[in-house]
Amino acid sequence: MEHFSTATEGIGGQIKRRYSDFVVEEIRPDGSICDVRRFTESGTHLEEALGIPENREKLQFLHLDLEKINKDTSFAVSKISRFLRCSRNRIGYAGLKDKRAVTCQRISIFEPDLERLQQFGSQGMQLRNAQWNAERIEIGTLQGNRFTITIRDIELSEEELRKRIEGCFAEMNNGGIANYFGQQRFGGIRNVTHLVGREFVKGNTRDAVMLYLTHIDAREEEEVKSARQRLADTGDYSEATKLFPVKYRYERAILHHLCKYPNDFAGAFGKLPKQMRYLFTHAYQSFLFNRVIDLRLQAGIGLKSVKGDILIGGKPSAPLFGFESVLAEGEPGEIERKALQEEGIELQQFKVRQMAELSSKGARKSIVLLPNGLRLLKISPDEFFPGKIAATIGFSLEKGNYATTVMRELLKSDVA
Repeated sequence: MEHFSTATEGIGGQIKRRYSDFVVEEIRPDGSICDVRRFTESGTHLEEALGIPENREKLQFLHLDLEKINKDTSFAVSKISRFLRCSRNRIGYAGLKDKRAVTCQRISIFEPDLERLQQFGSQGMQLRNAQWNAERIEIGTLQGNRFTITIRDIELSEEELRKRIEGCFAEMNNGGIANYFGQQRFGGIRNVTHLVGREFVKGNTRDAVMLYLTHIDAREEEEVKSARQRLADTGDYSEATKLFPVKYRYERAILHHLCKYPNDFAGAFGKLPKQMRYLFTHAYQSFLFNRVIDLRLQAGIGLKSVKGDILIGGKPSAPLFGFESVLAEGEPGEIERKALQEEGIELQQFKVRQMAELSSKGARKSIVLLPNGLRLLKISPDEFFPGKIAATIGFSLEKGNYATTVMRELLKSDVA
């Protein structure tokens, strides 16, 4: 992400200083909200017993609200499945939610053990609002997400802060902003997910798996940095199983497989949950999508519709490249082809033969993001940074779009 779409000066500051500074509430397909109420300042001690209605129609799926704090969706689903002693494949959800946040989303469980489910209790998680349904909740079965975000460590006066927020919101409402994929799409602090995906697309399965295991970020814990570096230096999988901390369960699962089958890198990567494996190709598609936007901005055509564009909802789009992708014509098409050429990639390579589930036919997505309901909720003294102020804002986004993209425009700095 190389460009900003708005001219208003940034407000600076930082987000996610504490978990409750970033609240994500799923908007169901019918427009209702999975509202956060347990892990907030006012609801911290609110206990709520799980009531399960009688299943008179003998429906197979129990739908529930899952509220969590500082836990990613995959971890939460694994925790629930282990408690219920069932396969995690029995649990469905519409989308992944941020880890460093308070979030609430709808999940479904296929024919759960009701007695055990009512005993479920886990620090930082709560299940409630149970209803029987005939359908499983699948990826994408949501309308979007509502966000309430507090920005801290702001050095402006209240008057100047209000002026900049309102000015930036006005620009966003007027023409939208570049619909970049946010940093979390690329794998947290290591920022490696798309790089691993690139190697899979290029057919370099061993390189992809070793990159996942050994790529180091300076912000990681010393113990895990040392484990990654040692594995890169020695290639000793058995030693690495002892060096990686227990909480790095995905790396350890891959390594245990490689101890038994040293050359089966596809099988080793297959030890990751399926819902996680497909994210690597998607991250690489997202990287290329962001690159197409940057190239359009560099070329001067930006977010406006020009001859040759493929429109979605009246807005220009860019490809999430795949083996069946249809590219635009004219200058937009030239830009899309340039993004592929820079990477040395051809569309047919998105048919990943060694791991079919990483393949992608491709799709297109609008390059213009229009946040809904942008509003400044409050400005207050910042208790974490004496002498500075904090601002809380709210907005909603349709599914597949990133709140951090909106925050990047407001702060005029990269955020994760």
